[in-house]
Amino acid sequence: MRGFLRPAAGLTCLFLLAGTGCSAKAAPAPGAAPATPRETASQTPSAATAYAPYVNATEASGNDSAGSPSVYNLAFVIADGSDCTPSWNGTAAVGDASVKSRVSALKKSGAKVRVSFGGASGKELAETCSGAAELAAAYGSALDAAGSSLADFDIEGDALTDSDSVDLRSEAIALLQKERTDLAVSFTLPVMPSGLDDGGVALLESANDHGVQVSTVNIMTMNYAESYDGDMGQYAITSAKAAQGQLKSVFGTSDSTAWGALALTSMIGTNDVDGETFTLSDAAQVREFAESKGVSWVSMWATFRDQQCEEGDDALTNCSGVSQGSGDFGEAFSG
Repeated sequence: MRGFLRPAAGLTCLFLLAGTGCSAKAAPAPGAAPATPRETASQTPSAATAYAPYVNATEASGNDSAGSPSVYNLAFVIADGSDCTPSWNGTAAVGDASVKSRVSALKKSGAKVRVSFGGASGKELAETCSGAAELAAAYGSALDAAGSSLADFDIEGDALTDSDSVDLRSEAIALLQKERTDLAVSFTLPVMPSGLDDGGVALLESANDHGVQVSTVNIMTMNYAESYDGDMGQYAITSAKAAQGQLKSVFGTSDSTAWGALALTSMIGTNDVDGETFTLSDAAQVREFAESKGVSWVSMWATFRDQQCEEGDDALTNCSGVSQGSGDFGEAFSG
């Protein structure tokens, strides 16, 4: 997603959803911690599909609360330049007082916050840190600053095909989960109607090999390619079905558990690819589908775009580019 800067046999069964392990048994990878089932809200298939939009971590929007989110995804923590120092969007320290105030305001409704690392702009910390312990500490400092036990890793572009940083990230997250037994981890990955690409599957395999306990795989149902110019709601559903099948294969798990492991994030309104427009009816369609399958959560990019453009606005940065009332997409996604 945009930033703010202009099975395979032998896999370790650590995909622990609804307190269950994988159906296929395998020995842990060398050095991996044994799997210990954990129950979290996002891991319970019987729970209603949550609404968890992406928000700007440094600037409030009047549309943040539309749809009464249960979780806010704070975007994005990236490296401060080429250093192993976490920062919000490369512009604010993770301990910045204004960000802490923003997080406090978001939590007043009873919602939680999930720290999202990575995104489409800047460097993800695994690309700049030199070792797993250093990287785990960087991730931990951002989580502590936000007072969160929910971590999302939005890995796309070059970061997704950099096998060294993928493995380093997996090692660091595993270390962090040993220290923080309540840490719930999600991966946000690009998808096509055919499913996750090879890089996305390899990332999940790396996480599994290193003993990472993954709560959710969040697929970005957006920006497919010029060859896709049809119904964006249906493309999201087709992509979800394909990705769910991949999760079943990689982790050797059941239908219902794989659906409960999935989250769907759409780019509302105008997408980056010409001809792709995600409408309010698409949002309602995706919400209905997600509920019917027991999908963990639905999300959108992003609350600050959940409004109609005015003259001079950029539909890709601060509005949707479609006719709507302020907060309409939030209401549609929340059901």
